[in-house]
Amino acid sequence: MSLAPRLDLRQSQSLVMTPQLQQAIKLLALSNLEIEGVIAEELERNPLLEASAPADDAPAAEREPAEAPRDEPAGADELVMGGEAAGESLDVDIAAERFDDAPADTVGLGGAGSVGGSGEDAPDLDSFASDAPSLAEHLAQQAGHALSGVELIIAQHLIDLIDEAGYLAADLLDIAGRLGVPLALVERVLGVIHTFEPTGVGARNLAECIALQAKEADRYDPCMARLIDHLDLLARGEIARLKRICGVDDEDMADMIRELRGYDPKPGCRFGGEPAPAVVPDLFVARTASGWAIEINNATLPRVLVNRRYYGELAAGPQNKASKAWLSDCLASANWLVKALDQRQRTIIRVATEIVKQQEAFFLNGVAHLRPLTLRQVAEAIEMHESTVSRVTSNKYLSCARGQFELKYFFTSAIQAADGGDAVSAEAVKSAIRALIHNEGAKVLSDDTLVELLNARGFDIARRTVAKYREAIGIGSSVQRRRQKALEGVG
Repeated sequence: MSLAPRLDLRQSQSLVMTPQLQQAIKLLALSNLEIEGVIAEELERNPLLEASAPADDAPAAEREPAEAPRDEPAGADELVMGGEAAGESLDVDIAAERFDDAPADTVGLGGAGSVGGSGEDAPDLDSFASDAPSLAEHLAQQAGHALSGVELIIAQHLIDLIDEAGYLAADLLDIAGRLGVPLALVERVLGVIHTFEPTGVGARNLAECIALQAKEADRYDPCMARLIDHLDLLARGEIARLKRICGVDDEDMADMIRELRGYDPKPGCRFGGEPAPAVVPDLFVARTASGWAIEINNATLPRVLVNRRYYGELAAGPQNKASKAWLSDCLASANWLVKALDQRQRTIIRVATEIVKQQEAFFLNGVAHLRPLTLRQVAEAIEMHESTVSRVTSNKYLSCARGQFELKYFFTSAIQAADGGDAVSAEAVKSAIRALIHNEGAKVLSDDTLVELLNARGFDIARRTVAKYREAIGIGSSVQRRRQKALEGVG
């Protein structure tokens, strides 16, 4: 057996993830608003791209992507970007190392769908934005009128430490040490902040916040003070013990609890913090006479074109080897982005169309008719990989007559039917639990009773599953609900 070195030639095939292909896959997982940011960056970087639509009288040639000159055989990237790859999908199953077939031209169920967005008909969500000052600004303005000098500096420092709910979560002794001022001075400045609007701001705990509001309403008598000091007993519903501590009868206790309910436990929230970003739908679904119309929301997705005229002007001018290579790269990148965005829209429409087809009963009759659905089912129906469907349904929202839903909402686990019939979705079970508890009346339903009622409706479900779903939709246990009803009866 020879151990001498030698050279061997081997030929093999493998899937190469080019940077352009990686970018196209990432585009699938982005929402329209995120795509808008990507397009803005590309427009700034690539002079051959333009976002504005061409004029109606512009030559047709200017509206089409320019083809790169070919002085040599096309490489792998050019084949993907060129006309020969127009039918290639951007869907990639890395594990299986294959390309899926491209989706067909975008259509709606019943032939009513389109890729076009609603344009000017889209809701102007920016009109809901508020210019109201923040809590910190509101407090700083009041501090400027009430304090000055060192006290104003201390007040500004305290205001910076107040959270969005209006509470001061800091130790006054530490603050005094950091600022190098007496603790009594910090306490005096905090006392001034306690007089600011909204009443209760700057409190260090719930009891102090409620006490400040009770003092403002001139209701802070000894009985109310003892009640505020024992809010934990009130939360547990120990009304009899509270009456003994406060020294009041049933009528006075009811009045005091009613008074407490009128106070705001989070006074700072009325000003809010940073405005929550509005959720803009990526898709619109509407019922038509011939089926379902499914449209991409182009109001948040600018149209991107390749400026062929500008490319011709640059290509006709004097060029060296470096400038020619740079221009070719810009052209290839621009062509790829246009094709990738077009393929992205087609893929989204194809996935959404299948979701609407599978969940048509939901769109017609509501959440109780939501069917169990998995990513694999949709992927097999449209002949794409499951990972592609997952990317398409991430961070994207659908707007329909029943409201606005994330695409992931339509994928729910299955609950077996008690009579052996078709399985139902977890969301339908949650809706049934919510309806039962909402209509329970004075008799609070335990989880065991809920299981019996759900079994009577045909849901084969265990008690632990009922408890899990009840907690998921934010409903307390039967003990908590019974205690809440008792407090409401006293108030």
